[in-house]
Amino acid sequence: MKIVQLNIPDSVDLNDFDFSMIIASKLYADAKLTAGQAAEMAGLTKRAFLEVLGKYGVSVFSSSVEDLHLDIANA
Repeated sequence: MKIVQLNIPDSVDLNDFDFSMIIASKLYADAKLTAGQAAEMAGLTKRAFLEVLGKYGVSVFSSSVEDLHLDIANA
């Protein structure tokens, strides 16, 4: 696991959870992480992650069959 330190301007009004979800949901949307991996990164169960994903502008439904197979394999 990598640890990344970012300097975020004080004007960015995000709590730690929202920041984690934005990063995790983007990596999930770009198929860099499976739903299970992204959920772990955000500190949620896979089910909880998928339930709140829409709030961050990401669809649960992928256009790739390969993504579906990866998510099933990493359940």
